[in-house]
Amino acid sequence: MTPERSEKLLKVLSKRQANLTVVLENVQDPHNVSAVMRTCDAVGIQEVYVLTTKIPRHKKWGYRSSSSALKWLTIHEFETLEDCVKELRKKFSKILTTHLSSDAVSLHDINFTESVALVFGNEHAGVTEEFRNLADGNFIIPQMGIIQSLNISVACAVSIYEAMRQKMNAGHYEKASLPQAQMETLLTQWGFEEDTPEVYNNSKLKRS
Repeated sequence: MTPERSEKLLKVLSKRQANLTVVLENVQDPHNVSAVMRTCDAVGIQEVYVLTTKIPRHKKWGYRSSSSALKWLTIHEFETLEDCVKELRKKFSKILTTHLSSDAVSLHDINFTESVALVFGNEHAGVTEEFRNLADGNFIIPQMGIIQSLNISVACAVSIYEAMRQKMNAGHYEKASLPQAQMETLLTQWGFEEDTPEVYNNSKLKRS
């Protein structure tokens, strides 16, 4: 790895946000999953959680939708809700689900300077009641139109860019937040990555 490439990768790693993540529960379309991954990379989210309890485990991802994002992210995949929540609780102080309810808070009222995991549900059914019961609350994206819903990848993008805005204002991108050991591991891993999407396969994803 050249010094120039190492410097570029370290710059990206220094912007990764250890206290923000996205959880996708039973999101069926692999292209939606991959589009979310692409946005996560853009915002500086390193770890993404994929839960499949009501749909088959994804065998492949929509590589064109991800536009190479897969090789730069750490993907945790789970088939049981309990295991997923257990791992989330180890790293994040709040778990918030997207759900329209009487107690739901506005996206803009979430304090993203804290440690937060945002959960997005199935394209048709949303986040399951089981997951909502284990979360710390619900949130909604303010909307002014008749159709009170957004495509999953759009909803995620809107949400995590609000998180990015708050975190930038708070100076979170000005210093590295990933543990040093994780940064070193990722730097080594990224240094061996090829630049062509043809090399991607699920065996290269970190699984939990």
